[in-house]
Amino acid sequence: MISRILCLQLTLIVCYSSAVADSSRRVLPRVPKGFPIPAIPMDAPLTPEKVRLGRYLFYDKRMSVNGAASCATCHCRELAFTDGRGRARGATGELHPRSAMTLVNVAWNRVFNWADPSIHSLEEQALKPMMATNPVELGYSAIERSFLETTRADPIYRALFPAAFPGDPHPWTTANVAKALADFERTIVSGSSPWDRFHFEGEESAISEAAKRGEVLFFLDGGPSCFRCHGGFNFSDAASSSEGARTSRSPFHNTGLYNLAGQFSYPAGGRGLYEFSKRAQDVGSFKVPTLRNIAVTAPYMHDGSAVNLSEVLDHYASGGRTIVTGPSAGVGHDNPLKDSLIHGFRMTARNKADLIAFLESLTDEYLLGSPELADPWGSSPTASTPDSHSATIGGSTRRP
Repeated sequence: MISRILCLQLTLIVCYSSAVADSSRRVLPRVPKGFPIPAIPMDAPLTPEKVRLGRYLFYDKRMSVNGAASCATCHCRELAFTDGRGRARGATGELHPRSAMTLVNVAWNRVFNWADPSIHSLEEQALKPMMATNPVELGYSAIERSFLETTRADPIYRALFPAAFPGDPHPWTTANVAKALADFERTIVSGSSPWDRFHFEGEESAISEAAKRGEVLFFLDGGPSCFRCHGGFNFSDAASSSEGARTSRSPFHNTGLYNLAGQFSYPAGGRGLYEFSKRAQDVGSFKVPTLRNIAVTAPYMHDGSAVNLSEVLDHYASGGRTIVTGPSAGVGHDNPLKDSLIHGFRMTARNKADLIAFLESLTDEYLLGSPELADPWGSSPTASTPDSHSATIGGSTRRP
């Protein structure tokens, strides 16, 4: 009996010591001024070691079925972690029905996809492009076993996985891959735009007079009222603790982009929330993306059908888009499912220029060139020395 008690006490001491050690390694991505503290899963604390591992995985093309793509293929740092395409293209060349969303400030997301409400964490979201088969994104499910074997043999991963998951005797698992990717993505933080410097650092000259006028229009209630959906610290009502977007009923909105004749007013493959809920009222409802770095993430809308910011503003000023001819012809303004917040507004040429200047002021140039978020592999994913920037947490919000 005494020996059993001693064994139990020893086990408790070891578990407690591990918990304390794990707790001491917990960190947060840097939180810019005006941002709330992001929610980090208690059972998956963010650590420098996991961030470092996640960064290597994010840029590793060996995670794809044919070695042709990595996460970074659709989420390029220089384009605010988008890909510049109207519709994303998977490793095998298959086109996706929607564009690749930015990964900027995803640590604060409460919705992780254009229209899928079933994903509730970055860990879950990381698995979607890895495992998707219709269409194929990375095609990871076909090479899962061989990739994990590769990580056990690779000299860099052989060190990074145990360091990231020190309490796990067999850390080379797909679940841990997803956790590491999620932690790296939590450090993709943008909060150093000229607009931020103007508001939070008192740099009066950080943004132009046109941008200042555009901001007034952006927040004008009864005018454009852009802030109704694009409010709060992340300029999106799909962010957690988005104080400026309380009037929004849902993070998903039908903006009158289409109004096709027939049973469905939006094209097949792009019917938004309806594809998951099967409720008729959800046809055409999509997540509101952040406007941070919006000037470098063209083309716009869920399907890339708006080429530039001028077209986007024309769409909203009209209270919905009109397509005159072709299979998508229709008057979006008259879509019966359109959100009541999309009411249209009068816009002069100067108004448009000012609004665009304001949107351009949300570009975080340091993020776009941040060395802490760059490809750590160098010329190939078989480099023998880990990159020295890999352990930095939240470096994307630092200014040089």
